[in-house]
Amino acid sequence: MTVDRAAPADLAAPAARPPEAPRSAWWMRVVMNNVFWVLVILVLISLGFTLINGAFLSPYNIRSLITDNAYVLVMAVGMVFVLCTAGLDLSVGSVLVLSGVVSAKVFLAFGSSNPATGADAIGWGPVVIGMAAGLAVGTAFGVINGALIAYAKVPPFITTLGSFGAALGIAYLLTNGSDLSNMPNLLTVDIGSGGPFGAAEIWMIIIVLAIVALAAMLLAYTRFGRYTYAIGSNPESARRVGINVQRHLVKVYGLMGLLAAVAGLLSLANVSTTTISGHTADALSVIGGCVIGGTSLFGGRGTVVGAFIGSLIPAALDSGFVIISVSPFWEYVAVGIVLVVAVYFDQWRRRRTQQAA
Repeated sequence: MTVDRAAPADLAAPAARPPEAPRSAWWMRVVMNNVFWVLVILVLISLGFTLINGAFLSPYNIRSLITDNAYVLVMAVGMVFVLCTAGLDLSVGSVLVLSGVVSAKVFLAFGSSNPATGADAIGWGPVVIGMAAGLAVGTAFGVINGALIAYAKVPPFITTLGSFGAALGIAYLLTNGSDLSNMPNLLTVDIGSGGPFGAAEIWMIIIVLAIVALAAMLLAYTRFGRYTYAIGSNPESARRVGINVQRHLVKVYGLMGLLAAVAGLLSLANVSTTTISGHTADALSVIGGCVIGGTSLFGGRGTVVGAFIGSLIPAALDSGFVIISVSPFWEYVAVGIVLVVAVYFDQWRRRRTQQAA
């Protein structure tokens, strides 16, 4: 008689694995990405203006578009980090102005360029000292903002609105309300108008793209970026898992101040003067570019690349309207519509996410 025996444990058939969730195709992930649609909008705007006037996509206009808006693009990079923490910084334009004024005062203390002969009275040593002074002032203002928000619990709107007035007031006091000019040629010519191998207006573009690339990696692939997203999503949960929320907020606002100071130096390099009264609306432009690029005003979501592309959209509209001889004031109408639509979709996505949870 044959007796059936159970198969040894090591010979038993392996247990069936639960089916894995199907992964979406790469093209679906790209299409669902908000940055993709922002890029599509920018491309459509560029193509539309090019069909009307081919000069829009000329190398000269593209260089001018980036260099003239370099300070906005750099500040948008910093604002992404602030908005991702569910914060706000209205002082960036004034910090830009004050940092530029401090750097200019240091430059002029060592000597100024002679506009008649083009001779430069100072070398790289004084230029580096002046740049460092401006960067230090901008970073200090950012750290003060962060400390007041994180430790004194003053709302970001009130804190940065106060800093906006304080920084601008100090800039006026240092200059008596008059712009400073005759900046060093090493800044305005070598950096502002120069480029490698004698190319024109390339260093400014390289600096902006380098900042965007470094900041994008910092936000997407480092602990600093993960902490930034976590605090914006839920600060109490971030605190419970061991994140020092207060210290991190000081770092984020310090980074914003540093990049506002860099923007001030880029503005000096581009226009060779301090333009004290020309940056009162910078905060709105910067925040608008970030929101158009997919950064949430409620924190927890945003990308540096999206903010960069989103900030290029108003710049492209402004440049395009000038080229096709349409009043540039239409830019405000177009940007306002895009901004409202972007905020609406952001809220719609939040509601969908909450309902799914």
